[in-house]
Order: sequence, then C-alpha cells, then structure tokens
Amino acid sequence: MGSHFHIFPLLLLFFLPTGTSDLAADRAALLHLSSAVRGHTLRWNLSSPTPCLWEGVTCDKATSRVTELRLPGDNLSGQIPLNSIGNLTHLRALSLRHNSLSGPLPSDLGSTQLRRLFLQENQFSSEIPATLFRLSNLTILNLAGNNFSGEISPAINNLTNLKTLYLENNNLNGSIPDLNNLTSLQKINVSYNKLNGSIPSRLNNFSSNSFLGNSLCGSPLGACPSDRNNGNKLSAGVIAGIVIGSVMVLLLIIIVLIIRRRNGTSEKTSRQAEISSLPSMPQDFDCRSPKPLLMRENGNAVKNNELVFLGDENVVFSLEELLTAPADVLGNGTFGSSYRACLRVENEVVVVVVKRLRNVCIHEIEFREKVEHLGMLVHENLVPLKAYYYGRGEKMLVYECLPMGGLSTLLHGKRAEDREPLTWQIRSKIALGSARGIEYLHSLGSNLSHGNIKSSNIILTNNYGACVSEYGIVQLVSSTSTVNMNGYCAPEAMDSHKISQKADVYSFGVVLLELLTRMTPTDDRWKEEGTDLPRWVKSAVREKRTIDVFDHELFKYQNKEEELVRLLHLGIHCTSQHPGRRPSMEDVTKRIEEICGLR
Repeated sequence: MGSHFHIFPLLLLFFLPTGTSDLAADRAALLHLSSAVRGHTLRWNLSSPTPCLWEGVTCDKATSRVTELRLPGDNLSGQIPLNSIGNLTHLRALSLRHNSLSGPLPSDLGSTQLRRLFLQENQFSSEIPATLFRLSNLTILNLAGNNFSGEISPAINNLTNLKTLYLENNNLNGSIPDLNNLTSLQKINVSYNKLNGSIPSRLNNFSSNSFLGNSLCGSPLGACPSDRNNGNKLSAGVIAGIVIGSVMVLLLIIIVLIIRRRNGTSEKTSRQAEISSLPSMPQDFDCRSPKPLLMRENGNAVKNNELVFLGDENVVFSLEELLTAPADVLGNGTFGSSYRACLRVENEVVVVVVKRLRNVCIHEIEFREKVEHLGMLVHENLVPLKAYYYGRGEKMLVYECLPMGGLSTLLHGKRAEDREPLTWQIRSKIALGSARGIEYLHSLGSNLSHGNIKSSNIILTNNYGACVSEYGIVQLVSSTSTVNMNGYCAPEAMDSHKISQKADVYSFGVVLLELLTRMTPTDDRWKEEGTDLPRWVKSAVREKRTIDVFDHELFKYQNKEEELVRLLHLGIHCTSQHPGRRPSMEDVTKRIEEICGLR
C-alpha cells in the first residue's frame, strides 16, 4: 500500500494535460513532495480535496492556486524530488529554513516564478546547482549555514533582480565571479567560506564583514599583494600628514592625562555613586528618595482590588503602599517593564521587583488561575513569586528581590570592572543553577516552558547562586511579543511565534555562550555582520579558532581548558538550528554537573 501511495502523485501528474494550471496539479505536486521527504509535511490531511488548508501552504483567493510554501524548522529530511516544488507554477514564496534537507535542488525549480527563496541552515552537501540561477525573478537568495561546496557559478549573473545574496558559513571555494549584471544587489555576505582571490570591483562598496573568514583581498579588505608592490612609496604629502597626525595624537593624550589626574577624586566619588545606584544591589537602594514610579499617571488605582499574596507570605502591604513607594526602573523587557520598589512594613524595609505586564491576552479568571499556579512553584533555583495584581488597566507580578541582580548586569554592566573576577568556579555555578531551575520547570509537564530565557532573567544571590525569573509569563501575554527577544530566541520560535521546551534549550545555550565569551547576544554588531552569537562561535570552532571566543579573564585557568571547551561545545549543541538535535534540559544539567565536577 505504501508503494501505491508514492506512485499515485506521479500518475496524477502524468494524466494532467500539459500547461494545466489548476489546484489539482498543485495538490499533486505537494503530495509528491510529501512522499519523498520526512517531517511535518506528513501531518498534512491528505484526504482534504484542497491543499490550501495544509500547514505551511497559502493559496491566492482569486486564483485558488498555491502561492506560498513555508515549512521552516519542520525537521524535513531527504531530497526534494523533480515534479514537486517545480510544478507549483504560481509559487511566490518558499521558506525551507532550518531543516535537514539534502542532495541538490531539483533542476525544474528554475521554472517557478519565485520572489523569495530561503534555504538557510539546511544540510545540502552538493555544489550549488547552476539551474538555481535560472530563477530570473528571484530577489532574495539565502543559502547561509549549509555545507555547499564548489565554486560560485558565474551563472549567478542571470539573477538580474537579486537584491540580497547570503552564502556565508559554507564550504565554497574559488573566486567570486564578477557580478556586473546584479545592478539591484543591496546586501551580500560570503563570509566564512574557502574563497580566494580579489574581490570584484562591483562589490567594493559593501561592508568588510561580508567577506571575512576567507582568503580574499582587495577593497573593502586589505590590498592584494600586487597592489602593495605598486604602491610602496609614500609621497611627501602623505609623510607630512602622518607626522602632523602623530603630534596631534600625542598632545591629546597629554591633555587627557592632565584632566584625569585633576579630576581623579571626583571621578572616584562619581563612580561610587553610580555603583550604588545600579539595580543589582538592593541594600544600597535609597528608600528615602520619593520616586513613586509605579503610580499611574492619573493616580486612579482600583481601590476595590488589592494585591493577592501567594504562598505563606508573612510580609503584607497594600496596593497603595506599593504604588507610592520609592522605585527605580530595572529595564523594559519583552513582556513589560520591571521596577524595584522599597517599602517600609512594620518598621521593616522590604525590597521587591515589580513586573508591569503589557499585552495580556487572557481573561481575569484564567489569569488568576495561571498566576496562582506559578506562585505554587517552589525551587531553590526559581525567583519566588510573592504577589500579583489584576486590574482593568494594570496587571502586575511581584517578585522577591535578590541581592546581586541579573547575570546580564554582572557580565556587561558598567561596574563589571569593580567586581571580583568572574572565576571558572563562579561561572560554572551560575550555569548549573540556572540549568536546574529550567529543568525543574520542564519536569512539571511537556507543555510547560519558560519562553523568555535570557541573562537578564537569571538573578543572582549573594554567593552567586542562580535563580530563574519571569517563568510562565509567556502564558499570560500575546505570543507576538516573543519575537522581540532578539539574540536569544530559537529560529523556529521567532518564525512561528511558538514557544517550546526545545526553544528554551536554545535560549539557555545562548546564555551559556554568553557566560563563556562575555559577548552580548543582542549587540547590533550581529545584525551588521548578518550572523548571531551562536553562529559566530560555531564558525570560530570550525576554523580552529576556539581559543579566540573565550573571555580573556578565563585564560588564567589553563588547568580547566578541557572543561571550558566541553562547556562551549555544550552551548553549541543546545543552539543547534534543528530542534530535534538539541538535548533535553535534564541531559544539559547532567552534562554541566559532569563537566564542572558539581553535584
């Protein structure tokens, strides 16, 4: 019976008249695709007479033809057969990113009327087929992060409407062909391949980041050897300019040293004031400063609704006391703004963290049920949820305030140089504690995930114990908010707005890499370079530059070199582009215990 299923789509295509352009032909093409690949396409309801209701398939209402096929991160594997995608004659968008497809692209793909082609992070192992370059209407070509080999065919010049070309992180060799016909090209990235030779003059105006990790030369990179030989003599004007510039730099250094010496005392005082004002040290928070930031602008708090305290909370205060308490802003996160508030309750100073939620998408009864369930969660590696408030215009969560604030501040804050060194022992303790907190959440049910794991949501105790905060908030707010979690969000979650435990593993993997490299995953440099922290680390490891990725502060632990590398590889494993290849948090915790020698 299985063999008949595979033959049927081909028979249907055979009996369709040449040039037939109806939905039946599109359905047959998709059936042929599903018979050749494995993955989520097998979930299609094959008994349905129309493919327009299938997952990832979009049809044009006017023509009733398939115009989009989007299956990113669907664990697709196998080879794309002929007479499948190539027969979707009205296709305008094809998204097959983050899958495990292999083999060459089908030659008949060149006949489709594609506007976009995204094939990023698959595992095609063959040379880029020249037939791909027959897609004359193509505007975006993204084949980054694959295992393509061979040369870049000059036939790429046939893509005269191409605006974006991403081929980075492959195994391409040879030289870059002249791209004089690509007059519309606006973005290009061929970094981290095995390319050589000079960069064509057509590409001289693009960023140097687009060509790194190769053996290329010429503008915008350094001059080629022949250029250097022809220009080794400096003119008198150039020499004079160098001398004048050097003198000015020397004068500037002297002036700066004089100013710093005169203002040394005031600078020290200013730094101490800055340190004491940072949100990571609540014991330094000035409770006498009247800054009631939590009070709404109109001051009309709902009087009939008070704070609801959770668990066995002994310290109780009113909503009005909270809203009028001195407070400072900790940050504006994915799901709302966070504040630190200082209250005096029965002659006792109480410091709490308040999360003002936005885009709450569930009704009051469901909100209260979910939050009270979160309040019942007790674990040494979770930040306790103390209370909540639900009003018509306000929804707030109140957490216990831990002494040292978030891991993000510890790694990247201005006061980082004033802390004691972040030793291997401290970092491994933070990694294990946060992993245990997330593992506990996942152990409560396969559908329970954090949804917003990042370094600012890992809060530290006085002895560098790590506690996970803001767990479960994703269940309360609109799922569209998750796309703002730049740098930490798993590829499939960013594309489909779906949160899962495997997506949590990816986000935790980014935190691991951040902990080891001390590099910010949300830095604008990643957008400029067309990559992200996990892909940058993977490229460095692949090019035998592993030592370059670690924070310099870790170089002193030469006896821990093996452990550092193993923990780095665990972070790489967690940030696999394919969800099915990521380990579970239970396995992650066990491996950290083994690597770091902790229990």
